[in-house]
Amino acid sequence: MRMGTGTGTSRPPRWRVGRSRRSVKGLVGRRQRGGFICPRALPVELDLGLDGVDVPFLRDTASEAARIGSQVIWEALDKPVEGLETKRNASDLVTRTDKMTEDAILAYLRRELGGDHMILGEEGGYTGNPESAFLWCIDPLDGTTNFAHGFPSFATSVGLLYKGVAVAGSVVEFTGGPSCWGTRAYAVGRGLGATCNGEPISVSDRDSVQDALLVTGFGYDHGEAWAMNMDFFKHFTDVSRGVRRLGAAAADLCQVALGVTEAYHEFYLKPWDVCAGVLIVEESGGKVTTLDGRPYTVFDKSLLASNGLVHEEMMHHIAPRVETLSVSEELKERWFIPDGYEAIEATPSSSSSS
Repeated sequence: MRMGTGTGTSRPPRWRVGRSRRSVKGLVGRRQRGGFICPRALPVELDLGLDGVDVPFLRDTASEAARIGSQVIWEALDKPVEGLETKRNASDLVTRTDKMTEDAILAYLRRELGGDHMILGEEGGYTGNPESAFLWCIDPLDGTTNFAHGFPSFATSVGLLYKGVAVAGSVVEFTGGPSCWGTRAYAVGRGLGATCNGEPISVSDRDSVQDALLVTGFGYDHGEAWAMNMDFFKHFTDVSRGVRRLGAAAADLCQVALGVTEAYHEFYLKPWDVCAGVLIVEESGGKVTTLDGRPYTVFDKSLLASNGLVHEEMMHHIAPRVETLSVSEELKERWFIPDGYEAIEATPSSSSSS
């Protein structure tokens, strides 16, 4: 059943993703079921050994977890914001809804998977089995400031890494606004393509920055990279159709995948911000690298996601400037990797759209 019809907040969102209930033992040794694969999407060159991993089951589990989390947010819409606190500064907010949403997602994943997987939540940090190759990255409410103001750009994001590479995920993006809220529910599995409200999606076919609508973001660390991105904002406003700053990385990535925008770039994103969204872009036919052109992992500190067709031109504008930063070497260091976690190194994938 499709969502996003602007029916107000009287009914929480529901949709079906065709999930099947299984024990965690069912994660290996089962034949993968069918799914839509975007004809422009090519696989990342990784030896993950996914023949032994039930990707459809994991995709459906992520979708159900995101749905459960989004229902907590839905119940809080158009009501006074409870438990509003600041973290690092006045613009870095957390609410009672953030915490309740993460608790609901964690409770579901623990019921479904036991303690066999590791989990990284934005609010709760690392829990679960530190020796697992599976790492769930959860942003219960990406875009908390927007949520607190009723601005329609926030989302629940649930992504899963296997050996450091995203293999499944789901994002529920809230749309509309006060009194007319709706949702877009994205689901993705590596090799299975990406969907929005159950329908296959694909990136746009615009092939020049001049014709592109771009999106970016500005984090809470107002340092040298932040200042350079301000310069990028002004520069791309002059050479593209426009630049938007909406304030929710998970939603920004999904809009690239949906073909609404052509590229999204930002510094200092965290694994929970991007784990699901990056895979949604890739499985929709797009391309993701760091801002200096290296293969991207969710542990990297810079990101450029695009429809693939404008990627090289975007890199031409961005990469030389990034190399001039005094923090350019620090930007190449990865962060938020759990102690002892072993991740496969990606190599650049070939693509007709790069």
